[in-house]
Amino acid sequence: MADRYDVLIIGAGVVGCAVARELSRYRLRICVLEKELDVACGNSSRNSGVLHGGFTYRKGSLKALCCVEGNREFDAVAEELGVPFRRSGKLVVGFTDQDRASLESFKAVGEGNGAVGLEMVDRKRLNELDSSAGGEFAMYSPSSGILDPMAYTIALAENAGQNGADFFFDREVTGIIRRDGMHEVTATGDTFTTRWVVNAAGLNSARISAMLGIGGYVIRGFKGEYIILDKKAGAFLNMPVYPAPNPKGGFATHATPTVHGNVLIGPDSYITEDFDDFSVTRKQMDGLVADGLKMFAQVKREYFIRSFAGIRPKLVDPATGEILDFVCEARREAPNTINLVGIESPGLTSALPLARRAVALMAERERLVPNPAFEPRRKAPLRFSEQDLAGKKKLIEQDPDYGEIVCRCECVTKAEILKAIRNPLGVCTVAAIKNRTRATMGRCQGGYCETRIAKLIQDETGRRVTEVLFNLKGSAMFTGRVRE
Repeated sequence: MADRYDVLIIGAGVVGCAVARELSRYRLRICVLEKELDVACGNSSRNSGVLHGGFTYRKGSLKALCCVEGNREFDAVAEELGVPFRRSGKLVVGFTDQDRASLESFKAVGEGNGAVGLEMVDRKRLNELDSSAGGEFAMYSPSSGILDPMAYTIALAENAGQNGADFFFDREVTGIIRRDGMHEVTATGDTFTTRWVVNAAGLNSARISAMLGIGGYVIRGFKGEYIILDKKAGAFLNMPVYPAPNPKGGFATHATPTVHGNVLIGPDSYITEDFDDFSVTRKQMDGLVADGLKMFAQVKREYFIRSFAGIRPKLVDPATGEILDFVCEARREAPNTINLVGIESPGLTSALPLARRAVALMAERERLVPNPAFEPRRKAPLRFSEQDLAGKKKLIEQDPDYGEIVCRCECVTKAEILKAIRNPLGVCTVAAIKNRTRATMGRCQGGYCETRIAKLIQDETGRRVTEVLFNLKGSAMFTGRVRE
C-alpha cells in the first residue's frame, strides 16, 4: 500500500496540475495519479494553444467566468511560471451577412462576459492587422493570445512538485472505495489512501465520477485533426484567424500561429467513441486544407511537416445532446470529493480559475493552513537557441555539452537534452524530451536527432535499447539490434 495523503488528484492534464499547484499553497500531503507516462498526454497537449477571450460562452456560465478570469491574469502567470506566451490578439472573420450578424451577436456576448477591447473591423483594418487573413470583415479580440500548452502543463506540475506534491505516472485508477472516512484508490496494482479525492480525469471524468458515487454524467468525444505547418508559413501569420462561429458558439477550422513560429490548421470536429484514437486520416486532412485556405492563404502542402489529433471531452445532456457547462462540484452523497467534469475548451485558459474554485470548495469544508514555504515561481528552462552569440559562448565555456547540437532544426544542444532527461518529474520518454526542449519538432521531425535522443536516454538511465519508449506504454522505439 502506498503512503497516505490528504488529497489525491486523478489526472495530470492542465487542470489536474493546476489543482495540485494551487493546493500546494497549503500544508497538505498531495499526490497526482496519471495513467500515462507524463503530464499533458491527452487533450492538454492536443489543442490549438490559444488563450481565449471569452466571447462564445453563455453569460454567467462557469466557462465564461473562468475564461475571462484566466485571460486577464495570464501575463502574470506566464511570467511567474516561465511559460512561452504572446498576447497576439485574434481575428474572427466573416464573408456573408449571416456571418456579420453572428459576429455582432458574439461581440455582445463577450462584452457581457467582461471581454475587453472587442471591435468590428473592415477589410482595410484586417489588412493592417494581418494581411494573410481571409474574410471580408472580422471581429478583433486584442486580449486573446497564444501559448505553449505542453510547457504550461509541465510548469504547473513542476511548480506543484517543488512545493511538495508527488506525481505517480503509469497509474490508471481502477477502483475507489470509501472506508472509515478515507478513500482507498486502486491504480495499476497500487492502493493509495487519502482523505480527499479530486476528479480531473478529462475524457474519463464521467467514469471516475461514477466510481466516486456521482453517476449520470455523459461525456462524448469530439475529435479534431490538425496539420502543422513549417515556420516558413509562420512568417506570414500574426495571430489566430477563426471563421465566424455557428449559432451554438462552435468554430470550424482555423489557422493559429504557435509561440514557436509554426502554424496549426484545424481542428475539424466529429464524434468518436474511442477515447484513445488519435489517428489522422487523408479525408480529414483534405478537408482541413480546403477550409484552412479560407482563413490563411499560405496553407500549402510544401509547408506540411506533421499532423495530429485531439479529443475534446464534452459533457452532454443525454436526453437532448446539448453541450453543457463545466462542472466543478462537491456533493453531499460523495463526501470529501471535488468533481471536475466536462472540462474542454476553454479549459487551457480556465485551468487556474477552476483550480481556485476547487480549492475554495474544499476550504468550505475544512480549514486549510497556508504553506509558509510555498514558492509560486518556477524557473523556465534555458534555451540555447534564444541566447545571443556572447551568451552561447559563455554557456559552452561553462559546459561543453552546450557546444554539441543534437537537434539541428530547433538548435537544441546535448546539455538541454540531458537536463530534460533529468527533469524534476522523473519522466523519460522521447516525447517527454521533445515537449521539454522542442527537439524533433522541426522541419525533419526527428529524422536527424531522434535516434541520438534515444541513445542519450539509454546512456543516462541505463535502459536497454528495447526499453526506450516514444510516448505511451507499448511504444517501444526499437525491438532489438540488427547486428548481434
